[in-house]
Amino acid sequence: MQRRRVLQAVAAGAASLSLPSFAQAWPARPIKLVVPFPPGSSPDIIGRLVAEPLAAALGQPVVVDNRPGAGGNLGTGVVAKAEPDGYTFLFTIQGPLVTAPMLSKNLSYDPAKDLAPVSLVATSPNVLVVDPKLGAATLADFVRIAKQKKGELNYGSVGNGSASHLAMESFKSRAGIDLVHVPYQGFPQVVNAILAGQVQAGFMVPGIAMGQVKAGKLNALGVTTLGRASSLPEMATLAEQGYPGFEAVSWQAVLAPAKTPRPIIERVSRELVRIIKSDEVRSKVLGQYFSAAGTAPEALATLMKAEREKWGQVIKAAGVQPE
Repeated sequence: MQRRRVLQAVAAGAASLSLPSFAQAWPARPIKLVVPFPPGSSPDIIGRLVAEPLAAALGQPVVVDNRPGAGGNLGTGVVAKAEPDGYTFLFTIQGPLVTAPMLSKNLSYDPAKDLAPVSLVATSPNVLVVDPKLGAATLADFVRIAKQKKGELNYGSVGNGSASHLAMESFKSRAGIDLVHVPYQGFPQVVNAILAGQVQAGFMVPGIAMGQVKAGKLNALGVTTLGRASSLPEMATLAEQGYPGFEAVSWQAVLAPAKTPRPIIERVSRELVRIIKSDEVRSKVLGQYFSAAGTAPEALATLMKAEREKWGQVIKAAGVQPE
């Protein structure tokens, strides 16, 4: 009996040491950071900004692997099915994590079960832009004109269920206006559609919108953060222009396959928080109109849950159907 207890104690001790020992030996080879969007896209740019310093911190190359397709769902599915050995991570926006399960009929993964949160990396407002020819210099002007031309104005988005689509559906409900949705493949196409007079408005990421705004080709009416965005402090929020509580923030985060050893997730999370909050990286991120975040895994998990609930209600109210 005594011998059995000793053996059980030894076995328990070995088990308790297994994960930390594994984490100490990790990483022993290059790490893959899957970005489920094409080179030059916003998540690709921010992902590469953190990949190099992360490689230096971990002592192994961090290789960015672009896997675009299906609005980010393709590459996300690749990571969800990857070996949970600490050598594959995902760098993505919120769409594949939040709205995809509600809008994709044949999704190959469940983000709540198949992926482990690591860290929120960066956040960005969306900017409401309109065609200057519409004659709307302010948000109040836009709402007034939209009500006068009920159902006559179009707005562009980057696809059914995208952040730009759902942000406008949410705002339409709050403002009591009726606009026709026209989906496009990307923000450059939305910009071209506005310039051509095919649509009159849209929510866009600042990296795309602000160049056109500065050139006088688009009017910017406000940002979708609750408080002034650090990347655009001079621009008023929709919340302070009569729509309190209105928020539609874009964000980017790092996740890992579920069952990735917890010590590895915690190590990568700590390194990312340190990197993203460093003066050099924070400045570069701000240059892309994003604000550096950096959080513990639990904070990202809480955000994902809250976002699913929030946008699930918008999807239901707007009658957006899965494709």
